[in-house]
Amino acid sequence: MAESQNMPMAKKSGKKLLFGVIVVCVLLVVTLVVYKVDATEYTVVTQFGNPVRVVMEPGLRFKLPDPIQSVLRMDRRIQVYQAEPLELLTLDKKSVAVSYYGTWRTADPVLYIKTVRDKIGAESRLLDVFSSSLGVQFGKYNLDDLVNTDADKLKLDAMVRDAVAYAKERALEYGIEVIDARIRVLNFPASNKQSVYDRMRAEREQMAKKYRSEGSEEAAKIRADAEREQTIIMSEAYKQAQQIRGEGDASAIRIYGEAFGRDPKFYEFIRTLETYEKTIDGNTTLILPSTAEILKYLNGKDGQR
Repeated sequence: MAESQNMPMAKKSGKKLLFGVIVVCVLLVVTLVVYKVDATEYTVVTQFGNPVRVVMEPGLRFKLPDPIQSVLRMDRRIQVYQAEPLELLTLDKKSVAVSYYGTWRTADPVLYIKTVRDKIGAESRLLDVFSSSLGVQFGKYNLDDLVNTDADKLKLDAMVRDAVAYAKERALEYGIEVIDARIRVLNFPASNKQSVYDRMRAEREQMAKKYRSEGSEEAAKIRADAEREQTIIMSEAYKQAQQIRGEGDASAIRIYGEAFGRDPKFYEFIRTLETYEKTIDGNTTLILPSTAEILKYLNGKDGQR
């Protein structure tokens, strides 16, 4: 009885074990042939190491099991690349330290896999691309074109645009699309900063002397013009004053003449009184002979007449 009861239980256990083995095998097969593509990535299916298919749309996909076919994944989002500062030379042989960053993404997954393989390889290529593009463009401009307080003379943006265009063309060889690049810091190398500052100070002092000299020259010119204008104005005023005075004297002479013509004795009498008023006061002592003409109205001479 015990043996007959154990046999159905053994059969059930065997079926469960077999079912479990089958489930495990199915899951194993599924994991080998089915893979998921995320919305943020590209996948490249390789067969014995050679790319055979590119999948760019998200979802579940099928492939042959490893090691026949494998899946390589790469981020399709825009990546930010930032390298160590570069030391470059400008057209006027000035050494500058440039810190920059660039943005990029995968453009051709198959070419990307064949040339750079992964992100580390891509950034290694980008270092060469950006270094060469910036080096070429910096060599076309003087330092004053890149660092200047006058916005009309500043050509940094144009230089960066040319560098990005050059980098885009070069990066396509590796299946990489360069989106943009920007200069973060433009500085002098630490080894020659002091000499650059000294040279800049000397140039500014020379410019200051030039401006002071030009200012003194301009001030002297303005002063000379002002003095010449003053002389002209004073001369014109003196001329007008003399003319007015002459006209007044002429009018006075005419009036005196008319008065003398009307009554010569009265005119002589008035003129004599004016002479007294101008020449004689309380502090004046005159010593004149009694026959002096000027005294005729004081000694009663005229009254006797």
